[in-house]
Amino acid sequence: MSDALIIERLRRIGWRGNELPADGLRLARVVAQHRAGYELHDGEHLFGAQPAGHFLKRGLDPSERPAVGDFVEFEPGAPPHIQRVLERRTVLSRAAAGERYERQIIATNIDYVLVLTGLDGDFNAARIERYLTLVEDSGAQPVVLLSKLDLLDDAAARLAELRARLPATTPIHALNGKSRDSAGLLAPYLKPGDSAVLVGSSGAGKSTLTNTLLGTDKLATAAVRAHDSRGRHTTTHRALLQLPTGGCLIDTPGMRELKLTGEEDLDLFADIEALAETCRFADCGHGSEPGCAVQRALDSGDLAPERWRNYLKLRDEREDQAATLEARLRRQRGGRPIDRPHGHRGQRERD
Repeated sequence: MSDALIIERLRRIGWRGNELPADGLRLARVVAQHRAGYELHDGEHLFGAQPAGHFLKRGLDPSERPAVGDFVEFEPGAPPHIQRVLERRTVLSRAAAGERYERQIIATNIDYVLVLTGLDGDFNAARIERYLTLVEDSGAQPVVLLSKLDLLDDAAARLAELRARLPATTPIHALNGKSRDSAGLLAPYLKPGDSAVLVGSSGAGKSTLTNTLLGTDKLATAAVRAHDSRGRHTTTHRALLQLPTGGCLIDTPGMRELKLTGEEDLDLFADIEALAETCRFADCGHGSEPGCAVQRALDSGDLAPERWRNYLKLRDEREDQAATLEARLRRQRGGRPIDRPHGHRGQRERD
């Protein structure tokens, strides 16, 4: 098969390069990871593969190992072995659960992050803000999806609440995940060559929506609990799926914990940070200090208390994670100081 035909085949799974590996290696995309190894797709065939020995070294940063969405060079064999992970165009990650700081990759080489939340008891504007904060530094475009439109007589109030809290540039769509209309609604984000990752809590309807986009009941679904609209994990691992639209969708298990990495910019709250910069004192605690612009905005209703509280929560968590990350990097560098991702303002009165 000619190089041109191989590249054309790889385009079906999101490849955007124009060159192929040398030295007898071949190119494929990681579509799933299991304890026993990886599943790769070369645009035509799905097959299992094992990581080369250097990926199994003790102490290797987990982010350097193959992840779902990666394009990799592999050596054919029985089984094939992944030799190299190609440079990632975009990366969506979070801090792994637990006390030890570790970055966990959710998906790579994605164009869109579809954040799915139910309009039922699953709806939580603060959690959506947390998702979008994680998406900020990924390089991908966030898209908010509000599912279970068919279960709510009037979704306008929740849509209005969310629109007031999110940037005007963030797309928000309310949909019924069981309806074929959803496929048309999301088609602009799933064009040929594009890749999207679907994230959200258990019970939000990710598997239902994925089945609708696939046009078949490929993924198992389950009922949610009546008292809180939460569900069981019907998706047990991340997997990349090819859609009839020509795009690729990475389905993920429901994530109960969304820890920040410590490197977020909190651009979602740029208006609040700009407001805080107008306080009289640079080290204003935004409490009873004179000339506090934040308190004025809260008193006037220009800043919603719920959004302010969530900003403080995410800001403090980011700073804690940044300090943990700094300590880890210091250890790796033998105690040499490094620049903090986010600095602190000095205590002075503004001009």
